[in-house]
Amino acid sequence: MSKRIIIDNDLLQIMLDRLCQQLIESHDTFSDSVLIALQPRGVTLGNRIQKKLSKMVKKEIPLGYLDVTFFRDDFRRNESLIKANATNVPFLIEDKKVILIDDVLYTGRTIRAAMDAMLAFGRPKKVELLSLINRKYSRDMPIQPTFVGKEVICLESEKVLVELSPQEGGKDTIWLVKK
Repeated sequence: MSKRIIIDNDLLQIMLDRLCQQLIESHDTFSDSVLIALQPRGVTLGNRIQKKLSKMVKKEIPLGYLDVTFFRDDFRRNESLIKANATNVPFLIEDKKVILIDDVLYTGRTIRAAMDAMLAFGRPKKVELLSLINRKYSRDMPIQPTFVGKEVICLESEKVLVELSPQEGGKDTIWLVKK
């Protein structure tokens, strides 16, 4: 197994700042917008985005965590026992603009499951997707990100590995791994 860095710590910080600027351009004061990070890998990214945005717009922006384990179309195909993560969406999304946050957009199946799971919290006015990495040409579903950090073209035998430090200021790296 070999791996190479596709995004280093410095570039990732620039990407996060740019994504936050794009969100502010689209959502202004976030008066009717909320963030929902997908469990488990979108949570650290969601926390970072929410912290940066709140500082930039000078108000707390609602952030929730959504687990889509039991909404996935491949849920019953797995022979091993699947452990779900906690869902914590402490607000209604009825008539809100929802920004789903995940680290890597691959086939689109996780996002489809997230859209199903979200309906338990109300009917959103609009749903947008923020993805740190968009794996192009690998979609099974007709889903595209609204906000994207970087588009990556890779083989089916390759994997994008996002390593984000839980606390800001740590070393973050995004790798392309050949299996």
